[in-house]
Amino acid sequence: MKDHFKKIIEAIGENPDREGLRDTPKRAAKAMEFLTQGYHQSIDQIINGALFQSDNEEMVLVKNIELYSLCEHHMLPFIGKCHVAYLPNGKILGLSKVARIIDMHSRRLQVQENLTREIAQTMCDVTQAKGVGVIIEAQHLCMMMRGVEKQNSIMSTSVMLGAFRDDMRTRAEFLSLVKN
Repeated sequence: MKDHFKKIIEAIGENPDREGLRDTPKRAAKAMEFLTQGYHQSIDQIINGALFQSDNEEMVLVKNIELYSLCEHHMLPFIGKCHVAYLPNGKILGLSKVARIIDMHSRRLQVQENLTREIAQTMCDVTQAKGVGVIIEAQHLCMMMRGVEKQNSIMSTSVMLGAFRDDMRTRAEFLSLVKN
């Protein structure tokens, strides 16, 4: 990957041997490996046994989990926050695992619409919850830095599964809690 970054630097008309750029291909390759580490993670590694029996049947909501991803169309970042809720069905998930699921899926080349669905489906699969709701609100640098250059645009996506889709009261509770 390092050699490819060196060629990119040359292709834009820069000298990759210039003092400030000498180590850039190595650093860029290391950064790209970090930003795409989700390809090398598995849900079993992430959960690591942190699924616990519980009689709780009330909504569990984790709000404002920051996320960072790369747009698969331009390989530019999109940055935002994710809200995840689920209705337990005999099991609860360790709190940090919700954030780790988000990171695993967002640390890949993505579009926000698919990212939202992947997080929701993984939460549903892992917890066997009665329902899952996920909302992502993000700003896309591909829209801000190039093209139409709209600085204040925020994209919102949501996926509702199970009771969050079928029961309007559950859906309304989730949406009202996210707003507050």
